[in-house]
Formats: sequence, C-alpha cells, structure tokens
Amino acid sequence: RRAFSLRVAANDTNIQLKRHTCTISLETGIDARFELSIKELSREKLDNEKRRKKKESAILEKVSKHPLQSRWALWFFKNVKSQPWQCNLRLVTTFNTVEDFWSLYTHIQLASKLSSGCDYSLFKDGIEPMWEDSRNKRGGRWLITLSKQQRHSDLDALWLETLLCMIGEAFDEYSEDVCGAVINIRAKGDKMAVWTKETENREAVTHIGRVYKERLGLSSKVVIGYQAHADTATKSSSLSKNKFVV
Repeated sequence: RRAFSLRVAANDTNIQLKRHTCTISLETGIDARFELSIKELSREKLDNEKRRKKKESAILEKVSKHPLQSRWALWFFKNVKSQPWQCNLRLVTTFNTVEDFWSLYTHIQLASKLSSGCDYSLFKDGIEPMWEDSRNKRGGRWLITLSKQQRHSDLDALWLETLLCMIGEAFDEYSEDVCGAVINIRAKGDKMAVWTKETENREAVTHIGRVYKERLGLSSKVVIGYQAHADTATKSSSLSKNKFVV
C-alpha cells in the first residue's frame, strides 16, 4: 500500500507539472502572439503615416505651383539621315505649371548649343510638331530667319521670349489659334517659327504676328512673313510666298 501511495503521489505531481508546463507554454504563446500583433500594428501605422505625409506633400506641392492655361509638350529632333523623319523626333516631357517650365528650361541645353540639324518644338499637348497633324495641316507659321552671327548674340533670348509667349498665352483671345513654336538650328542660318492652326483666319493670324513681333522687340523695319504649311510642304521655305506680312 505504501508503494502504491508513492506511485499515486508521483503521478499526481507529474500531472501537475504537465499542467503547469502547458499553462506556461500557452501563456508564452499568447504573449508572443500579442507582441507580434503589436509590432504588425506599429509597422502598419508607420506605413499609413508615411503614405499620408507623401499624399499631403504632393497636394501641397500641387497647390503651391502656378498652373498654366494649357499643358505643353517639349519635343526634340535630331537629324539622322539613315532613319525616317518621324523616328528622329522624340517627346522630351510635358508640363502645365510655371515652376515645371523653369525647371525644364534650366536643365536642357540652350538652343545656341545644339548641333546643326537639331530642333526644339514646344506645342500644346496632343499636337505633334509636324504638318501632317490634323490640327496643323490647315495652318501655317510666322517665320523668322536669323544670321549665323545672331546665334551667339540673340538666339537664346529670342527663343526664350517665344517660349514665354506660348505658355503665357500672349495672343489674347487668339491664343487658341496657336499650336506651338519651333526653332531649327541650321548651318546656313537658324529659324524660329510660331505655328497657327488656321491659315484662312486672317484676323487671328495677323494679330498673332503683330504681337509676336512686338514681344521679340524687332524693329519696325524688320518684316516677318506668314507661310501656309500647304505651300512649304511642297516647296522650300525660301521659295514659298508669304501669305501675310507684319
């Protein structure tokens, strides 16, 4: 009987120990899971906070910038004779705020530093700088030809003023008729042009020409001409007749 009692006591002790061990393991597991949940919640809260701050920063940046009336696209052309013309034309970027324009302008090469055969084009977003575009094909351009010497004295200032005329919608109620502007860097002499969408809209075309000439500060003795794309597409610009002059 004594041996039996000892065995029973020993068995009770083992049962109690097992129960205690299970309780400790269970409590430890709960604590571990609780700590893990706390960490996950902390990470999630941190991620949410980062996303919130990023969103707020984007909103503040957008609000603090000065929007333009139109979105504009800058294009770059480099003549590679072995490739089709359209393959040489590349969209650089689009922008629609004053700040983004200046950021772009200060990070690209000045027009006077471009190689011969290169062009910059600034057009309203959605209009490609080519005659074939549906919004260009019935229009034309006010063309200014510069001498070789002017590349280093006047070109950059004139081109910048042209860009400012574009993004600033400088042509009053006729700014809607403007498609964009192009500068061609060529060995024989550089060219700048403002493109409009409708050649037959005489009032709009002549108003744009007069304002453009005035903004560039050109002498009254200087005459600039307007050529229809339909003419320049079949002839060189030197052979095309001016439809209007100012």
